[in-house]
Amino acid sequence: MPNSINILFIGDIVGAYGRAIVKHLLPGLKKELAVDLTIANGENSAHGYSMTEKIYHEFVELGIDAITMGNHTWEKKELVQKIAVFERMVRPANYPPGVPGKDNLILEIKGVRVGIVNLLGRVFMQCVDCPFQTIDKLLPKVKEQQAKIVIVDLHAEATSEKCAMGYYLDGKVTAVLGTHTHVMTADDRILPGGTAFISDIGMVAAQDSVIGMKKEQILKRFITQLPEKFEPDDSGPGLFNAVLIKIDTETGKALEISKIIRTTEHLKFPKEDKKQYGSAHT
Repeated sequence: MPNSINILFIGDIVGAYGRAIVKHLLPGLKKELAVDLTIANGENSAHGYSMTEKIYHEFVELGIDAITMGNHTWEKKELVQKIAVFERMVRPANYPPGVPGKDNLILEIKGVRVGIVNLLGRVFMQCVDCPFQTIDKLLPKVKEQQAKIVIVDLHAEATSEKCAMGYYLDGKVTAVLGTHTHVMTADDRILPGGTAFISDIGMVAAQDSVIGMKKEQILKRFITQLPEKFEPDDSGPGLFNAVLIKIDTETGKALEISKIIRTTEHLKFPKEDKKQYGSAHT
């Protein structure tokens, strides 16, 4: 058994362009960073909203070992039917009882069992069960499966809620990592109890966009306050945000957390079928 392992957690992957950036960069990064396990947030991967079966298998083929989700999980109807058979996907655990899909995921890498939990925040978000009470109930279940390492993706809007969860779970889990806002924050650190933390990992999307979406559409909404169709941007340079966590396999505590930021030239890739994926009005 190794003394440490390296886990790469990729921020929200937005649309076809985000997926193309991952395909372009991930193989080289895994070698460069000696990555043992790769996790990614995929809730924006289908033209910005949820995921499809095709994209799920695409992620697996790209070498992504586990996929977390978020508030857009159910915006593709097929996911409601398919999520139960997606072995590498975990959905937010604090949806009400009876919701399909896994509320935790256990993977084994180099003889080490890794538990992955996904939670939704409640501040400025949809109404769901309390993430703090949910993790209190779920964590013993994860530990019973002999997961010494536990990674928590808190998909939330408010940095205060994310920081609070970090301190709440400090020393109880290996990492509390924020997703959802698509903007990488500067507060990456190891908390006093040995838990790695960052408020938001960021995104994989067009760099010259508004959180991965076409800026013209976003600006029109802000200026006019009229409903506007939001679509992922697929022009200009690409941006890849992730964090790399080095973990002591004996204690399950984080040793290091490092921000990974890469950019690419504009990539050519197959355009998405808008009839298949659609767009959101908000």
